[in-house]
Amino acid sequence: MNKPANERQPRLPSLDPLKGFEAAARHLSFTRAAAELHLTQSAISRQVQTLEEQVGVKLFRREVRRLSLTPEGAVLQRVTAEVLARLGEVCADLRAAQRRPQINLTAAVSIASLWLVPRLAAFQTAQPDVDVRISADNRIVDMEREGYDVALRHLATADAPPEATLLFKEEVFPVAAPALAEALPMGASIEDLARVVLLAYEDDRAAPWLSWEPWLIGLGLGGARPKTVLRFNQYDQLIRAAEEGQGIALGRGPLVARAIDQGRLVPLAGYREQFPARAFYLVCRSGEQRPEVARFVAWLLDEAARTSQAMARIVE
Repeated sequence: MNKPANERQPRLPSLDPLKGFEAAARHLSFTRAAAELHLTQSAISRQVQTLEEQVGVKLFRREVRRLSLTPEGAVLQRVTAEVLARLGEVCADLRAAQRRPQINLTAAVSIASLWLVPRLAAFQTAQPDVDVRISADNRIVDMEREGYDVALRHLATADAPPEATLLFKEEVFPVAAPALAEALPMGASIEDLARVVLLAYEDDRAAPWLSWEPWLIGLGLGGARPKTVLRFNQYDQLIRAAEEGQGIALGRGPLVARAIDQGRLVPLAGYREQFPARAFYLVCRSGEQRPEVARFVAWLLDEAARTSQAMARIVE
């Protein structure tokens, strides 16, 4: 049978008597404890008396011009000092956390994982006193209601709100790990494709620009069968598999530009297509921006410009 809540937990002394006792035990003086806590000596004496009644033992030996702890008082003083010190540290940490500026950001899963997070250390180095909270979610959130300062979204151009800022356009081309890319011929044949693993996005009906079928038709390989197809429901998982050499992926240029620059992926020559009807956008919550948000937005735009420059080098 479950016990009532008041029987399951031990009954604890009140906090104020514990604070008064700890100060008196540390100073071995009611007078100095009263001065530290801005109380009267009689108030400290009453607090100690209340605590002794609550715990059921004497905590001090009161002698002429001398105050000393009983063995029980010494045990309680040691534990109380530790607990109060820890409480003070936790409260200080909580206050400090409230004082630190924080940026709340929502982003589509793919751009958060493949583009933002790998670059975020640079912002933290430049702005070490600013916290960033990232919520990776493919839904379009209500920024006002849910308290987000900044959103990174992948949108149809026609759906981009007037206040949205273009980060970079959608551009898609096949990519593979260097060793796999080196083994592929310049012009793939049906026989070549039969030896290749294709990494596919599971929901290609919702994202037809990431479907292999139109690509294969465009290459004259519409009736070809790959060795196998690995399907992923998250695009960042698909790209991680490509970096591991597990197959060929359709790389979204801005999201794989860093991996290409760092040699983890190689674009396959001659296969490239732009989708001007879709792009990546930056959206800010309406109203005046806090200084830390303005700095973060400026940093995002600078990083987007660097990505566009990297894309230009890849296209060359």
